[in-house]
Amino acid sequence: MGRFKPQDTAPVPEKAILVGVDFGKRGEWPVEESLGELRRLAETDGAVVVHTMVQRLDSPVPRTFIGSGKAKELVTLVHALDADVVIFDDELTPSQQSNLERIVGEPTKIIDRTALILDIFGEHARTREGKLQVQLAQLQYVLPRLRGMWSHLVGEQTRGGIGGRFGQGESQLEVDRRLVRDRISWLRRELKRLELRRNVQSKARWDSGVYRVALVGYTNAGKSTLLNQLTDAGVYVKDELFATLDPTTRSLELEEGRKITITDTVGFIQKLPTTLVESFKSTLAEVSAADLILLVVDASDENAGKEIAAVRDVLAEIKANEIPSVVVFNKCDLLDEDQRAHLSTVRGDAVLVSALTGFGVRSLLYRIAQEASRGDTTMTVLIPYGKGLLMKMVHERCQVLSERYAQDGLMATVKASKRMAETLAPYLCHEEMA
Repeated sequence: MGRFKPQDTAPVPEKAILVGVDFGKRGEWPVEESLGELRRLAETDGAVVVHTMVQRLDSPVPRTFIGSGKAKELVTLVHALDADVVIFDDELTPSQQSNLERIVGEPTKIIDRTALILDIFGEHARTREGKLQVQLAQLQYVLPRLRGMWSHLVGEQTRGGIGGRFGQGESQLEVDRRLVRDRISWLRRELKRLELRRNVQSKARWDSGVYRVALVGYTNAGKSTLLNQLTDAGVYVKDELFATLDPTTRSLELEEGRKITITDTVGFIQKLPTTLVESFKSTLAEVSAADLILLVVDASDENAGKEIAAVRDVLAEIKANEIPSVVVFNKCDLLDEDQRAHLSTVRGDAVLVSALTGFGVRSLLYRIAQEASRGDTTMTVLIPYGKGLLMKMVHERCQVLSERYAQDGLMATVKASKRMAETLAPYLCHEEMA
């Protein structure tokens, strides 16, 4: 055994250089903060950031996005640091990417924030639908870049690393426009079929009168941890961006006896690729169909306000901005008492919680119950004894104020949601409860 030296088989992290441009636009994230988020994205995808470059410009340079001087400086840095990949914080046009690849030279890869996010999604998708959605977004992104400018992706099938999950194993997609378009068409048809199946399931939940809550928020805000705290769901949790991608729905019974469902959804991020939002619309439909949205925010993040705005932008894009929502500041265990008091003062409409410790969870459940009962109708109904399923629904979907067994059935005074009130309308009883 002593003659053989053990070899380290762990993959060697790729060395990445990040490039950001400060356009000085009001209302946008400062370039340093945006690059900080890009660094986390790169680290999530397994890279080690060895340098960050920033340039101040009024607008992108048409040929290379950054100026010619900065492009030469980038070449010097790539060679000096032996960088494997250069990641731009903004989306590059196909021609800009091609020109930069020629200037920097092989084997260093040139990608942008969109490609990086798509690569992370390709790694984290677990369900068949999630994988198909990611593949569709990737191919829509790659299609205009097939004029040889992304030829390195063919080699990435075996080489691995950032960008290596593009194509999901389809050997010739990157070099044949027709095959890519055919694949995109097939993916859209398949996703449509899966969407129709979900719509049937969603309609069944609607018909059952179950109140539906959706968790949305910036990535890594702690939505999955909160779902676990509320429902003991056992959802995968990790301190990285986009740790969970596929939606998870769990049921929960409120103290009043009403059953609801809570769905954890994909995290959002600033500059979220439009191709990704388009591809994930069927999954995000879970948000659009919700009765209540819990907008989960990392209370300890100094960019919390900007993150709320980024999430609301996506909600508006999927036409879910009219749904009632409650802002939930999570990770309050990382704040001191003064900070929590200040947050309660300035955001009195929000709920403060710590999904990790359980702080504030009872207050959140009470708020959910309040929202669930908003607009409820108080009604007295007489349900025949032969309607056992309907009796079960009353106890699960309504708040029962009083009940007694009469000669012809169960007489109950309940607070019912709009959907349940419609279901119970034929059994309305004008007799007063004794």
